[in-house]
Amino acid sequence: MELQWRKASFSADTGSCVELAEQGGDILLRESDDPEVVVRTTRAKLRAFLAGAKAGEFDDLA
Repeated sequence: MELQWRKASFSADTGSCVELAEQGGDILLRESDDPEVVVRTTRAKLRAFLAGAKAGEFDDLA
């Protein structure tokens, strides 16, 4: 079965964005401009990362 990659509606039309797909209960992430590199994680870990990003935990990295 072919993966159904999705990107946020907020992504620019430049083609450079993060895309997500689901496979076997795992969440896959990739950058659209380098689609061969895929990161696999769980829903719980992605949820924790997004909560941290929203809370500003990674702001010092930018």
